[in-house]
Amino acid sequence: MQVIGRSARTALRHPAAFSLAVLRQFRANQGLLLAGAVAYYALLSLVPLLILVVLALTRVFDEAEVLATIGAGLAFVVPGQSKALVGELQAFLLHREVVGWLLLGLMLFFSSLAFTVLENAMSVIFLHRVAVRRRHFLMSAVIPYLFILCLAIGMLIVILVSGAINQLGTRTVVILGRPHLLDFVSSELLYLLGVTGEILLLTAIYLVMPVGRLSFRHALIGGTVATLLWELTRHFLVWYFSTVSQIQLVYGSLTTSIAVLLSVEVGAIVLLLGAQVIAVYERIGREPIDRTPDPMKAERA
Repeated sequence: MQVIGRSARTALRHPAAFSLAVLRQFRANQGLLLAGAVAYYALLSLVPLLILVVLALTRVFDEAEVLATIGAGLAFVVPGQSKALVGELQAFLLHREVVGWLLLGLMLFFSSLAFTVLENAMSVIFLHRVAVRRRHFLMSAVIPYLFILCLAIGMLIVILVSGAINQLGTRTVVILGRPHLLDFVSSELLYLLGVTGEILLLTAIYLVMPVGRLSFRHALIGGTVATLLWELTRHFLVWYFSTVSQIQLVYGSLTTSIAVLLSVEVGAIVLLLGAQVIAVYERIGREPIDRTPDPMKAERA
């Protein structure tokens, strides 16, 4: 606990030096290149993953309710493009009878690709952990599918909770003799639910993906930092796509794909930055916070 307290005090006393150390180490680790790889495979995995979750949840809940909840969740992941993705899911559900075992297996495979690439990217950021302990390959193979299962369970909980909050929005409260709908309160609660779920999801990723045991406190720090960065970025992207961007004139029919790829790319950068925050935080006390990081270089044969 004393080491953790000293690390926190150091980071809080020198926030500029800590932030600069994070950015320097991220650059030394080729963070933008890693984020590009994660974003590419995340985009390739996104639709199959959503289809699997929708197919599972529509067996329990109404299709419209499931799509509305997933659309609200996608608004946190791909700002301004959630309606287009939900439309693709609706089109697939119209032909759900074509889903056979082969197609189901292919969707499971493609939906797990992003987790595999993300694990490799985390290995670069947490290189000091990989050098000490390596993860068994069977564990790496199982983790993506466990995450898919946990994501479906999480969406199930979100549907139940959001349904209760929506019911709250239909009720009225009397203030100074005048009735007022609680719809504003319910919308704020839904937003807080989304942000909380975002923090928990990122914290879970930081707990599982790096090799070795990571403390929940450190994972929560990374999850909170990444969520705050993404919320600021997400609101900027929504404003940019709706007011300034001329992306539709440039890319035409490819607009949705380019916008989603841009959003996922920025999201991957934020995700890896959160991991870099944890990695630098772990090293406080072991090395100077202003140490110049060693750039990654390919070994010569």
